[in-house]
Amino acid sequence: MTTVAIGILAMACLVAVARGGNFFQDSEMTWGDGRGKVVDGGRGLDLTLDKTSGSGFQSKTEYLFGKIDMQIKLVPGNSAGTVTTFYLSSQGTAHDEIDFEFLGNVTGEPYTLHTNVFAKGQGQREQQFRLWFDPTKAFHTYSIIWNPQHVIFAVDGTAIRDFKNHEARGVSFPKSQPMRLYASLWNADDWATQGGRVKTDWSKAPFVASFRNFNADACVMSGGAQRCPAGTMEASAAGGSGSWWNQELSGMGYRRMRWVQRKFMIYNYCTDPKRVAQGVPAECKLR
Repeated sequence: MTTVAIGILAMACLVAVARGGNFFQDSEMTWGDGRGKVVDGGRGLDLTLDKTSGSGFQSKTEYLFGKIDMQIKLVPGNSAGTVTTFYLSSQGTAHDEIDFEFLGNVTGEPYTLHTNVFAKGQGQREQQFRLWFDPTKAFHTYSIIWNPQHVIFAVDGTAIRDFKNHEARGVSFPKSQPMRLYASLWNADDWATQGGRVKTDWSKAPFVASFRNFNADACVMSGGAQRCPAGTMEASAAGGSGSWWNQELSGMGYRRMRWVQRKFMIYNYCTDPKRVAQGVPAECKLR
């Protein structure tokens, strides 16, 4: 990595400080029979996977647009076969979903960061990346910026993907269904690591992924009504750039994202020969 590139990423990290919520107040365990535990007075939450079961939690609140931050430290060592997730999703067959998934690997090999966007039940918009750091050594901030025009995936403040609203071109966009935050740690050794060729080594169990500083600066859905943080709409109406409601990539942000994609993207559905043979998705033809 060049000195300039390191400087760009380091600068991005400085603006990626997440404000911490409280997992006791903001989340609830959904499965795992006690394998998920809130720690550090509510500032953190650990999910555990053993041969019997994984574990998961969800937010107590539904959101319709917002900026969602989570700091995660992934399963260290031989994490092959494991999948750690952090995503937003609604319910039903025509659901919307915005995914971060982290596919484990054998010791010394890099994790795969898998992203996807579903709109009205239609997904298959995968992009995958290698990370430019070891995500098991320390906590890093993973963010979803979701507003009426963009879904932006960011790592430590650096955008890695921008899924734009192209409904005018016939591309579905997640904008009408409230979504909860979900996170989980589970076994997927039938496909997760090298296409399922490398299986989970249960002698290394239990596996642990740690979460902290969950922050949702978001519009909350309650009783069928949307309640947004004070000043969100006013900033948008005034053309302010400080609010996530109308956030988009600046010229520098776009160049930084393209640099990350050139250096670290390992799969893009827009260029998959099998997908292209069936017809290039409409959004792939648009900048």
